[in-house]
Amino acid sequence: MSKSVVIIGLGEMGGVFARGFLRAGIAVYPVVRTMNIQVAVETMPSPDLVLVAVAEGDLQSTLTSIPQKWKSKTALLQNELLPKDWLPHELLDPTVISVWFEKKKGQDVKVLIPSPVFGPGAKLIEMALNTIDIPTNVVPNLEAMEDELILKNVYILTTNISGLQCGGDVEFLWKENNDLARLVANEVMDIQEWLTNKTLDREKMLKGFVYAVEGDLAHKCMGRSAPARLERAISMADEAGLAVPKLREIYKNKVIA
Repeated sequence: MSKSVVIIGLGEMGGVFARGFLRAGIAVYPVVRTMNIQVAVETMPSPDLVLVAVAEGDLQSTLTSIPQKWKSKTALLQNELLPKDWLPHELLDPTVISVWFEKKKGQDVKVLIPSPVFGPGAKLIEMALNTIDIPTNVVPNLEAMEDELILKNVYILTTNISGLQCGGDVEFLWKENNDLARLVANEVMDIQEWLTNKTLDREKMLKGFVYAVEGDLAHKCMGRSAPARLERAISMADEAGLAVPKLREIYKNKVIA
């Protein structure tokens, strides 16, 4: 029997995965904003994978609506993702991928580094992405995957937040504004430790950060979502009782100034 995949959200990222699955000979059933998920599950009660590819801001509401029949097949790919985001929804064993490629409208996919993936559907995702020349790395366990998610969070938040102050690309940040990058990265890691209740190997995290930087030296630091990311980081720091003085300084000088 041929395999089938449901993709919830057919934006730029969902479209990349859809292309990979289709090229691998896997049937794709899209669920877009105008469709009712409960109706969709009647059409596709037993897919091999249900990939949630909605925007970050829509993740929680989407996970709330995931039907019970699909929960054991769910796969997640959002940025700023951690186990705390899926555990409240009874998703005990989801497939998770930390996406290290970008897709912008009108442009082809740009790969930074291989994308780590873990879970029951990891091999299916690996196969699909390999058909469109996107490298992946299947990690051995959930703890290793959590470290990969944290690393991606450190990269995104550090480059975005630092970019509010220095602008430029990640090469400029790391080579010309290294003190800034390290200050921001360490405060971001303070928050990540609180969110995960883990003590991070910070040197290992920074090595991973540099590896990602070197994957695309021209990658711009700051996107449109940078101010919102900084606001969320400070809100979490407030909840955790963390000082994060550099983040607060950047917020004061570059966001509310």
